[in-house]
Amino acid sequence: MIMDIKEKETAGSSIYVPEIATILKIEEMSQTEKLFDIRLDDQKKQEKFCFLPGQFVELTIFGLGEAPFSIPSSPGNRDFFQLCIRDTGNVSGAIHRMKAGDKIGIRGPFGKGYFPYERMKGKDVIIVAGGLGLAPVMSLIKTILEDRDSYKRLVIIYGATDPSNILFRKDIEDWKKRDDIELGLTVDNPDSAWQENVGVCTNLIPGINCTEDAYAVVCGPPVMYKFVVSEFEKKCIKPENIFLSLERRMECGVGKCNHCHVGNKLSCVDGPVFSLWEIRNLKEAI
Repeated sequence: MIMDIKEKETAGSSIYVPEIATILKIEEMSQTEKLFDIRLDDQKKQEKFCFLPGQFVELTIFGLGEAPFSIPSSPGNRDFFQLCIRDTGNVSGAIHRMKAGDKIGIRGPFGKGYFPYERMKGKDVIIVAGGLGLAPVMSLIKTILEDRDSYKRLVIIYGATDPSNILFRKDIEDWKKRDDIELGLTVDNPDSAWQENVGVCTNLIPGINCTEDAYAVVCGPPVMYKFVVSEFEKKCIKPENIFLSLERRMECGVGKCNHCHVGNKLSCVDGPVFSLWEIRNLKEAI
């Protein structure tokens, strides 16, 4: 169940005060991304830390600031949660310099919009991710795999600029071994060892056979959205069944800074996941 902002405040949990948390483990995923295992110091609050696929948290580096990040770990894991962070700004750069045992602050989880995994049951699910866009959909993929028999086909298309920038390699290797996942990998700039597809994610969509009631999920660089959506529309997938993460627009998490406006929507509060039906007429969205 998702608690909105007013409900959280009524329950006595301030949406503005971060909880103290500890970095348990750090895994280097590429030259610019690291995966952090994080646990709230308050054991009871960690056990109650509940999120849905597509939601996000605000990470605080004390004395410096905060920034929003999606949660790529499984919602079923209450021992800790994960954040995949690219070193691009002050907050992300600071946590990249930290080590296991260091303290940080966590607010959230936030977001009313999430990937509707319950509605997807009994249907084909097609997930297209580009670059760091794989992180926000990882929690959905793990949710589906933990209840695999409840879903029909699972198609995952993932693209990166080059092989060295591919994230979640261990998971991808596991997916390759499964016969209940249709995996398509592609890069823009292959090296001599690359044996998969070359080019953008969009090139792999025409080869997918799917029904109109299939569900499609898109997350990645903004430039890819309109092209991927166009390919899904050619497949006659219903706009209410196409979901996009606008996680790149997230800011304060509670709709106070107004930096996440998308037409009459607030990405932090109403999203960050929206159906194409909700945002197809908002020019700023995609």
